[in-house]
Amino acid sequence: MSSPEIASLSWGQMKVKGCSTTYKDCKVWPGGSRTWDWRETGTNHSPGVQPADLEEVVKKGVKTLVIGRGMSEALQVPQSTVDYLKKNGIDVLVLQTEKAVAEYNALAARGVQVGGVFHSTC
Repeated sequence: MSSPEIASLSWGQMKVKGCSTTYKDCKVWPGGSRTWDWRETGTNHSPGVQPADLEEVVKKGVKTLVIGRGMSEALQVPQSTVDYLKKNGIDVLVLQTEKAVAEYNALAARGVQVGGVFHSTC
């Protein structure tokens, strides 16, 4: 199963190819996507992305996970979160969201089992 392309990104809006939903923040993985609702795990800009935010995507069998920190990179990614991914044998890329989407799409186009979590504002 391939990872879906991110079809468009603008401030506060993301579209995933093959999905009619417009996301503010989203999670994507081989074969699917959904809203990334920070309230589910109590996530805030600081301390940022927690392992609990990524567990669902990790369980989908991704080899690489791309984290988009926001347009102005306000969303933090603690070292403990990076360590969690590496411990699970997953390569991780932490980038500004526009760069993260471009990298994610490039990996998906090459057939890499890639997942992502993307913040589309700040």
